[in-house]
Amino acid sequence: MATEGSLVGGRYRLDQPIGRGRAGIVWLGFDTRLHRTVAAKPMLVPPGTDPEQAVREGRDATRVSHACVITVHDVLNDGGQPWLIMEYVPSRNMADFLTEHGQLTAEQAAFLGIQLSSALTAAHTAGVLHRRLEPGNVLLADDGGVKVTDIGITGGGPDPAYLAPEVARGTAATQASDAFSLGATLYTAVEGVPPFGEQGSGQLRTPERAGALTGALSKLLRLDPLIRPTMSDTISSLEAITQGRQTAFIPPTAPAMPTVPAWPIPQHRPAPPRQAQPSIPEKLKAPLATATSTAKGRAWILAILAIVVAASVGIGITQLLFL
Repeated sequence: MATEGSLVGGRYRLDQPIGRGRAGIVWLGFDTRLHRTVAAKPMLVPPGTDPEQAVREGRDATRVSHACVITVHDVLNDGGQPWLIMEYVPSRNMADFLTEHGQLTAEQAAFLGIQLSSALTAAHTAGVLHRRLEPGNVLLADDGGVKVTDIGITGGGPDPAYLAPEVARGTAATQASDAFSLGATLYTAVEGVPPFGEQGSGQLRTPERAGALTGALSKLLRLDPLIRPTMSDTISSLEAITQGRQTAFIPPTAPAMPTVPAWPIPQHRPAPPRQAQPSIPEKLKAPLATATSTAKGRAWILAILAIVVAASVGIGITQLLFL
């Protein structure tokens, strides 16, 4: 068992407890090699599970870099116990904050949602799913910032109140299931209770305090993952609330879905204007004029040739007479 002052991996000194995770105490630590303060967290390894699986998940999390994501500096296996070594941010998790201070306003929850959506977008871009976003792993920093932790870490399983219904049925997690967890987390932030109850299996509770946030939440919480909004659309909608454009607020749209084309509906189109047709005599005028012109030209040529021939003959006769 880890104790104060001990070294994890021969490098990270555990200085004092700062919280508790599912696998035990989270420690304020010190990296004796790089001389920086860190947070050291043991990872939960369910019975019969290979500790290296947890290590692989932690290493996936190191690929995610974003201002709203807790950076994972190192992942190691110390005597069969996997550890996450992370950046230390003075903060409290959202679950504790709501217990102590009550719910957020719709505008505050919208601002929070923008930060969380941006963090999830960065994770998805890096090819990593969060898999269990919930109030317990959303950190509200003392400086006013927002940080997401436990990205890609499955140890201990998610809270059922924030788990997408398709994942609860055994389907693999997707970006759409992360969107559902985001919606459930924001719903709890503004309403104080999860949308489908503590076990996530009840009927959707009608929101009472969400106000302009209601439209965005209802789409994120759709039971069908194929028609949940994208993170980009969610950010646009939440930004509308924070910018005071509630009256023009349009909830996020679902991803483009293939549709069956409808039968074409005949439309009445006015007939093009008919051009005036020339009369039969007018049709004949052009070729007749051409023929007449051609005949006249031939007559002139023959006349000229006759004159030339006659002149030639006259000159020949004259020369014979005077020889």
